[in-house]
Amino acid sequence: MGRLRLFCRERRRRGGRWFDSTRHHLWIMIHLNRGIGDHGLGGRLGGCLLALAALAAPSRSLAAEPTIDFSHEVVPVLREHCVECHGDKEAKGGFSINSRSLIVDSGSVDLESPGDSYLLELITSSDPDLQMPPADHERLSGLEVAVLRRWIVGGLPWEEGFSFGATAYEPPLHPRLPELPPVVAGRTNPIDRILDNYLAERDLPTPAPIDDALFYRRVHLDLVGLLPEPEALAAFVADPASDKRERAVETLLEKDLAYADHWLTFFNDLLRNDYSGTGFITGGRRQITGWLYAALLDNMPFDQFARELIAPPTAESGGYIEGIKWRGEVSAGQTVEIQFAQNVSQSFLGINMKCASCHDSFIDRWTLEEAYGLAAIYATEPLEIHRCDKPVGKTAEAGWLFPKLGQIDPQAPQPERLQQLAGLMTHPENGRFTRTIVNRLWYKLMGRGIVHPLDAMQSEPWNADLLDYLAWYLAEEDYDLKRVLRLIATSHAYQSASEVTAAESGGGTYTYRGPLPRRLTAEQFLDAVWQLTGEAPSAPDAAVVRSLPPSGDAAEVDALPPVPVQWIWGGASDGVPPAGQQLVLRKTLKLEEPIARGAAVFTCDNEFVLYVNGREVERGDNWTTLHTLPLRGRLKQGDNQFVFVVKNAGDAPNPAGLMLAAAWKTESGTVGQWGTDATWQWSPTLPQPREGRLGNPPGPWKPAHVVEPVASWTETIGSQVQSQLVLAAAGETPMVRASLLKNNALMRSLGRPTRDQVVSMRPPGLTTLEAIDLANEQTLADAFAAGGEHLLEKAEGDPDAVLRHLYAFALSREPTDDERAVLRERLGERPTAAAVQDVLWAVCMLPEFLLVR
Repeated sequence: MGRLRLFCRERRRRGGRWFDSTRHHLWIMIHLNRGIGDHGLGGRLGGCLLALAALAAPSRSLAAEPTIDFSHEVVPVLREHCVECHGDKEAKGGFSINSRSLIVDSGSVDLESPGDSYLLELITSSDPDLQMPPADHERLSGLEVAVLRRWIVGGLPWEEGFSFGATAYEPPLHPRLPELPPVVAGRTNPIDRILDNYLAERDLPTPAPIDDALFYRRVHLDLVGLLPEPEALAAFVADPASDKRERAVETLLEKDLAYADHWLTFFNDLLRNDYSGTGFITGGRRQITGWLYAALLDNMPFDQFARELIAPPTAESGGYIEGIKWRGEVSAGQTVEIQFAQNVSQSFLGINMKCASCHDSFIDRWTLEEAYGLAAIYATEPLEIHRCDKPVGKTAEAGWLFPKLGQIDPQAPQPERLQQLAGLMTHPENGRFTRTIVNRLWYKLMGRGIVHPLDAMQSEPWNADLLDYLAWYLAEEDYDLKRVLRLIATSHAYQSASEVTAAESGGGTYTYRGPLPRRLTAEQFLDAVWQLTGEAPSAPDAAVVRSLPPSGDAAEVDALPPVPVQWIWGGASDGVPPAGQQLVLRKTLKLEEPIARGAAVFTCDNEFVLYVNGREVERGDNWTTLHTLPLRGRLKQGDNQFVFVVKNAGDAPNPAGLMLAAAWKTESGTVGQWGTDATWQWSPTLPQPREGRLGNPPGPWKPAHVVEPVASWTETIGSQVQSQLVLAAAGETPMVRASLLKNNALMRSLGRPTRDQVVSMRPPGLTTLEAIDLANEQTLADAFAAGGEHLLEKAEGDPDAVLRHLYAFALSREPTDDERAVLRERLGERPTAAAVQDVLWAVCMLPEFLLVR
């Protein structure tokens, strides 16, 4: 009975939020039965998630020390006060600060008891014989002492590859095709040949291969960002063909829509593109979403991709180089010209120019004049150089960072200078361009860059042959990113077991032993939850056209005459509708037989609430968003009433209209179409719905009138209607993905950046806020609640069927005997939707679910 007590549902108030202890206990039981260490998951994420169990404990302060900025806070202090005697070739008293390991090995810092560190004693001492710096040198200020104290208490974080010693390594500029080592054990992929040799030279074992199910889950999440469907997983595992993994990779890369949806997240981060946030309200920022999505959908060659961003041929891709125009006065380091230098160098060369935009860089060789030279390429008027926000009395001259490839003509007009830069960036001899992007792709699929961090491309790679080969291969394959992804995903290296070692967590030298497990991004996590629950949003926020040439049933629907797109409204048939006007529009659709598949697409300028057969099913207030409603299961044989409560917004009379188009296929194969037209009715009397339900709307009812669409309606919506309807009617409507939605509190807590800066790597750890949101965020709770109902219905009430489907979909495996015992006890013989909801929540909180393994 002790275990049964764990399932008693109770709500405990903690810090103003409610927590369901049932799910927490259930998660702990599964987790402890399974074991945190299983599957090479590692302890960091598992340990953080174990904090979910502590949410029922008395609340404590969530405040934490702010993260120390090594490059901008610590390095300047050490360089000012310590390098003279303890840096580069100097090591007075046998103490060198050239690297983290030298500091730790000296014993001057106690990482277990940071406050007792001898280094802190030295810099705070007033004893002239003991104090550091010595008495004849300037002492550290209180602020500088505080910086070093935070640094030591924070574990002595260090920028990988940085040293106070003289830098001997300079990355090669030109591309290089390395000689491939001999084939070992039949592994012919060039990646395997290079890494087999690497491991052999270090007397390290070849990582063990993973099974088919784990590979299938990994490759789906990596290439298209989605969980594999259970039926497809079962068919793949059962397939005896020796080339099935290669075919699976090819199939996934051919899913252009899913590929574009997934990699949009990566490129939005890298190009600091988003759909809301800083700069959009004031008009100081412009999206490149439409251009970017189309480029991914068409698999635009990456050299062309870069050229169109650096020297935009049309306004569609211009927002990237325009940056963010901040309101009011800004520092010299935040002008659009300096943003241009920072963004282009970081996005395409992996060079962080933020330090050099203010002064000669502390951490690499880039200078203030080089940063301003790059900025001057974009400038439309003379650009004065500022050091630390103070003018130096010198005007920047447009210049390229690698003059061996050519140089910018500073006298040329700005558009021509941008064209010259685009040509130099993508020059066939610019190996740094190709190395940077393949390094990013390797990181995405393997968990760590060949050069790491990704924007420290001045650092030495852990395997130069591997980096150079991938860069050469990209150029050889006409800059096709999918070909590089295919090469990686079909290697034995990619298909081997995840490895976690101490080298990834400290400041030591990295040694490759296999791929590393990676957290799901915020977008991947939400997509996976929506796949399991069927609760994806109905419309994207991103202004993209998600359409492909129709095939199969979609082609059959597409062959019919297009559904007429007519906009309707009520009120007077002449004149412009007044602002604030509200009315009701309705129509009854009679079906002779049930719908097998189909959908309606609709929008309204400006606001609407849609009721189908008396139930609220959708609402919206952005007419540029085309909503999609699946019809199967919502409509019944016989009469079905559609009721829209609509409103015209604005401050003065303005055009208003409602548009709906529907298409379907019945169980007998009959294809039908329907939409808004003059046969609809309108009424000025608004209904009074209760809790999302609508009774019979009162009249009086009059014929609606068809309104002439304004140009913006036709341009924005007209081109999408037929393509979206064709796919929807054939049951091929793609799920709305999180990458297409505006950022929100949940996604931010899960690591999605605000994108007012270039981001190439998201934080790998789990924060307290994330743990709280994963435990109790309302939209997640709503999705799991609805998912519990859907899953119970799909399994027809069978608890074993619930578990088999959930585990196959979420984890690509069967539950263990221990997991089955724990979860069956919660479900009982006659599961309720609430019980299934708890099980769904518990499984989705497992580290195994939250990781790409």
